[in-house]
Amino acid sequence: MEIGVLAAALGVAALGSAVRTKGMPGGIVERALGATGSGKVHDFPNLGIELKTIPVDDRGMPIESTYVCTLSLARADEQEWESSWVRAKLSRVLFVPLIAKQGASWRARRVASPLLWSPTKAQEDVLRNDFDEVVGLVGVGRIEQLTAHFGRWLQVRPKAAHGRIRTLAWGREGEAIATVPRGFYLRTRFTGALLGDPSAEPV
Repeated sequence: MEIGVLAAALGVAALGSAVRTKGMPGGIVERALGATGSGKVHDFPNLGIELKTIPVDDRGMPIESTYVCTLSLARADEQEWESSWVRAKLSRVLFVPLIAKQGASWRARRVASPLLWSPTKAQEDVLRNDFDEVVGLVGVGRIEQLTAHFGRWLQVRPKAAHGRIRTLAWGREGEAIATVPRGFYLRTRFTGALLGDPSAEPV
């Protein structure tokens, strides 16, 4: 079913441009499936399941990385993988691909076959290593050296409504630094492999 048709069936006004309402398709799928969680709660709290919609092309290849959650920069040195929110978010995920034809409105995105996924031990080991690399760098005050190139499958990128937003981090000498908020994202090479893209990196 197309997202626009699904929205109409739910009585949701699917208005606005793709840029201004980037989260609209995901929100419509959440509503259709009865997701109730938000913030520091799973989308399906009673099931411990997170919902992630992934725009894909006609071949099923993801066309953008998948946001997971924010990274607390000010407390990076205290964070551990086992108790992290990113690990909790990725412990059980319902990936819902949305086929997005080039040049078409996001309302025309079509829901494809979903995947309910939990990481294998080998997959979690890689994600843990990516996490440790990132928080370790931030924890020793090297936040400005952190780029999207770090991490094999789990990367960190700016996450803010606009470039003027700032959050607190710490420099090498323990000085306070105002910097752009960051968030954890899954690379397309990872989600593509999960969704069956033969050209993606094996996971």
